[in-house]
Amino acid sequence: MEPGGQLDMQQLLAAAAAMQNQLLNAQQELADTEVDGTAGGGLVTVTVNGQGDLVDVHISAAAVDADDPEETAQTLSDLILAAYRDAIRAADDLQEETMGPLAAGLGPGGLPGMPDISGFPGLTGLPGMPGMPAGIGDPEDEPSDPEPDDPPASGS
Repeated sequence: MEPGGQLDMQQLLAAAAAMQNQLLNAQQELADTEVDGTAGGGLVTVTVNGQGDLVDVHISAAAVDADDPEETAQTLSDLILAAYRDAIRAADDLQEETMGPLAAGLGPGGLPGMPDISGFPGLTGLPGMPGMPAGIGDPEDEPSDPEPDDPPASGS
């Protein structure tokens, strides 16, 4: 802050640009990193990138029973789903590890190195700021089946 309690806009913009750059770098790192998930003791392995995009699926020949193709198909479906879920858990952990430090900088106190502006006039009532009820703007708070404004017109 400048003397007199004024925000230094140049400092604020520079901090925001630095945070944006760090975020873009972290997102690229996640996109470039791959993690594996397995199921069935390694019969199925799937690979996802750090953003959760499916990259590869490997099915061991030992997972295939030529004498029972219907059962094999169902088993493979289950194993692929389980391996994918395992990989997504690993990708979620990677995302938390990579993005966590950046998100921490957006908590109380704002951007790193910047003063806490949560009490700044005009900012109350914004999501995450004092005076705003918790959960406002959360997708869970949205009605799942909104009522129409006007009833449907009957055919005439």
